[in-house]
Amino acid sequence: MVATNDVSGKSLADMSAEELTAWFDRRFDERMREQEEERTPRLSIMVTKGTLDWAYPPFIIGSTAAAMGWDTSLFFTFYGLALLKKELNPNISPLGNPAMPMKMPFGPKWFQGIEWNMPNLLMAGVPGFEDLATSLMKMTVKNHGIATIPELRELCIEADVKLVACQMTVDLFGWKKEEFIPEVSEWAGAATYLASAKGADITLFI
Repeated sequence: MVATNDVSGKSLADMSAEELTAWFDRRFDERMREQEEERTPRLSIMVTKGTLDWAYPPFIIGSTAAAMGWDTSLFFTFYGLALLKKELNPNISPLGNPAMPMKMPFGPKWFQGIEWNMPNLLMAGVPGFEDLATSLMKMTVKNHGIATIPELRELCIEADVKLVACQMTVDLFGWKKEEFIPEVSEWAGAATYLASAKGADITLFI
């Protein structure tokens, strides 16, 4: 069968140079669109922080991407590596985080709507203030029906998100692999992360 132009019906042999160029350009664009639709998007996130507030973004974004069918990889390093430990109980510190709203998750609505501006001197000087802030944040999360960090981590595991642990950080902090969940996909270093990030469509640093 002789290939024809999709619009004019001419055979390729009867086309002018301009028509051939237009035909090949059109076929190339169609093929590129087909390949893009067939390709699985890839997401790579470097997770560097282990506090309660910073734990939410990587697990939420990672689990959402995986649910959408994306190939997702989370590389946990430095303080973020603590999020892969079996004993997972991250805290939150309002100290040095002036944008953090301090609202009470209990009482009447008007009371819950007040933002309490806590000075750094108070937060640094009052024993147990960080534990109080953590308790209030966890209560707020529960009141709004938001999943906990352990639940979000489990969602990532169920969705086959690749959880990569930084071997250098393990050695640096003197941790043992037995302290971490068995679902850790790989113990690796910067070279492994760079290879993953290079081939990703989206790369995030959290």
